[in-house]
Amino acid sequence: MSKFQPKYRNLVEIFEQSVRSFADRPLFGTKKDGAWVWMTYREFGQQVDAARGGLAGLGVAKGDAVSMIANNRPEWAVAAYATYGLGASFVPMYESQLAKEWAYILKDCGAKVLFVANEKIRDGIEKYLDELPELQHVVLLEGAPKGDAQHTFAKLVEAAPVPVVAVESSDIAGFIYTSGTTGNPKGVLLSHENIASNVSAVHEIFPMSPDDRSLSFLPWAHSFGQTCELHALLSMGASMGIAEAVDKIVANLAEVRPTLLFSVPRIFNRIYDNLHKKMAEEGGLKESLFNAAIANADYRKRLTEERKRSGWADFKQGIFDKLVFSKVRERFGGRLKYAFSGGAALSREVAEFIDNLGIMVYEGYGLTETSPIATANCPSGRKIGSVGKPIPGVFVDIDLSVSDDPKQGGEIVIYGHNVMQGYHHLPEENEKVLVEKDGVRGFRSGDLGYVDGDGFLYITGRIKEQYKLINGKYVVPTPLEERLKLSPFIANVMVHGANHNHNAALIVPDLDSLSAWAKDHGLPTDPVKLCEDPKVRELYTRELAEWSKEFKSFEKIHKFTLIPEDFTTDNGMLTPSMKLKRRVVLDRYGAEWDALFAD
Repeated sequence: MSKFQPKYRNLVEIFEQSVRSFADRPLFGTKKDGAWVWMTYREFGQQVDAARGGLAGLGVAKGDAVSMIANNRPEWAVAAYATYGLGASFVPMYESQLAKEWAYILKDCGAKVLFVANEKIRDGIEKYLDELPELQHVVLLEGAPKGDAQHTFAKLVEAAPVPVVAVESSDIAGFIYTSGTTGNPKGVLLSHENIASNVSAVHEIFPMSPDDRSLSFLPWAHSFGQTCELHALLSMGASMGIAEAVDKIVANLAEVRPTLLFSVPRIFNRIYDNLHKKMAEEGGLKESLFNAAIANADYRKRLTEERKRSGWADFKQGIFDKLVFSKVRERFGGRLKYAFSGGAALSREVAEFIDNLGIMVYEGYGLTETSPIATANCPSGRKIGSVGKPIPGVFVDIDLSVSDDPKQGGEIVIYGHNVMQGYHHLPEENEKVLVEKDGVRGFRSGDLGYVDGDGFLYITGRIKEQYKLINGKYVVPTPLEERLKLSPFIANVMVHGANHNHNAALIVPDLDSLSAWAKDHGLPTDPVKLCEDPKVRELYTRELAEWSKEFKSFEKIHKFTLIPEDFTTDNGMLTPSMKLKRRVVLDRYGAEWDALFAD
């Protein structure tokens, strides 16, 4: 690891080199009045320079914190890089968070300036202003200000530029707050070196160029979206079309025609589900051709693993690619080469399916605390089902002492330039997770996993999610949950069984699929009635058996309840990064859980 020399020392260096080298190339695309409009690197640089002057005029100086509540948009990146240039820290939040969570983060980081997407968010935070004495200015990206302490982004970027301050690699570039699945969010302190080393490693292992383009929908407030897409693509002179909304992703893919896709498994699962549903609906020759194409692709993959090949299978692949796979890729713009998955485990079945379509899937692993990439599959080495090998500048240890089940491996401990400086104002938490080995800072991930003989890392679950049944068997629920969600009839699921005889589950039906099935079987389509119908329960009993047949008997679901309410950020059962808040679901559905475990 000591031989790795990061290409970049800080984010300001990345910004300055890219603006200078790629001045006339497109950077950010946004859809306005039905057409895509692109901001060039030169225009971005001019706005950053002006915004830096505007922030300096508001009193922002080295060591201060500047916060942002907005979805991805060019102004988000302008504000971030303007903040870095003043030696201040950038603290992003999600529009989907609750106002009380915004207030907690603003108070914890001591933000001096807050950017907000619109008046609605501004109004949501106003009732907390008395609790935020350090917050001096609010800047609206859209809307009209109220009072002397409020400003507009348009006015801010009219300021005269000020020089970039001297930024050290050890300076804190930003706070990224954890999801808060088990309590209040923790502010992860990431230095310029942390993030810049991650970007430098991406340059070493992934072949990207200024001609590459992504459709940006993974939030930049999330460490994966921020480092791997925003900072990494900007460093390479590539471009990003910013998706209009989640429900417009498919339409925007066809318009932006990306070559790269950065996503979490939820989106890949949706692609898998939608294509299978579409083929089942169309039936006949189309479905038969699709299934034959997938079967042939699977066969070729098995041959490759055995270092064999078949001329006949290769010939059929050419035919199938023209008749089937190319048509699917056209829906994504026709240029998609690579798909990067992170943030959670991607099902092997889904990964192989996307791969079969002719879109190379690279799954990686990391956490906010590791900036985030720790390991990744890449062109020089890839195993579907694994999360790859450690990236340049990183090494991984497996601590077997924390696991009672050797098959689950041990705790993954990550060492390298990417490991955070610590949690803000939480020295006791830092003591629990930060370690050192050979003079290198390490982080205890809380994840379970193992490394195979070729050096590839496999994730088996979270230590905190692992529980014991009364019979002494240990269960990690996440792999089963992710597998069950591949059923076209299951939108979401939570598995639980700690200190009980068996596992039980709360299942959120996929109402589109279930309603269509109910109509075919002469049943009412009211969601509440469907969840209680005996024939529907028989359907889900069969689905559970089918999709969990690869799991051990003690891991399978013995009892379940169907609930019509999905797990969402709005009802507080999902974090903004789409992680399940298990404690919240247990509390919200206490009576249902009690019934499932009653003798």
